[in-house]
Amino acid sequence: MHYEPGYPYPLIVWLHGRDGNERQLQRIMPLVSMRNFVAVAPRGLQLAESTSGAESFGWSQSEELVLHAEQRVFDCVTLASQRLHIHRERVFLAGFGDGGTMALRIALTQPERFAGVCSFCGPLPRGSAMLGNLSAARRLAVLLAAGCEDPIYPAAEVCHDLRLLYAAGFSVMLRQYYPCRRELLPEMLADLNRWLMRRITSLSNFDSGTNAEKFSRIEP
Repeated sequence: MHYEPGYPYPLIVWLHGRDGNERQLQRIMPLVSMRNFVAVAPRGLQLAESTSGAESFGWSQSEELVLHAEQRVFDCVTLASQRLHIHRERVFLAGFGDGGTMALRIALTQPERFAGVCSFCGPLPRGSAMLGNLSAARRLAVLLAAGCEDPIYPAAEVCHDLRLLYAAGFSVMLRQYYPCRRELLPEMLADLNRWLMRRITSLSNFDSGTNAEKFSRIEP
């Protein structure tokens, strides 16, 4: 809303969850912000059987399909930048469920392309190559958000992921929601808006030579 061509907008690249598609973006952005960001969403590459028995798109962690997912994300960034004024150093990845896990994998393996990453109900991806670019990845801001009653990503696993990222030297913010299972709540998306704006303000302070805001690392 009220797009200003002269202003370089932060970009959110949203990865939908299993049983979803790129149109999920149309439902979540009114709950994040219609003014503060440009947002774009690729469709998942894996045609998987959904929980309802129908077919839907998802995000596989196989090596080949991870490369395809990366390409779709980068194509979305290029497309958005061709159509609108995007700040290329303020591109954020975010996703739900499988999309959150894929967002973490892509951001952690190619951190130079992103300013931060957020996963809703999506566990940290596994694999030795995930932190292969650790020194560069530590500059990423990370937001983990999960429901306390999520049967697929339980609190014990959330704490394990938090400890791993904390031990690796990341700046992590954790948000847990109760009562909440595996779902996107309006409060989650409002918190995403606040987290992004704090991060953007921090980057702006850094660019102008002032002291940038430091995100606290949360002790497990």
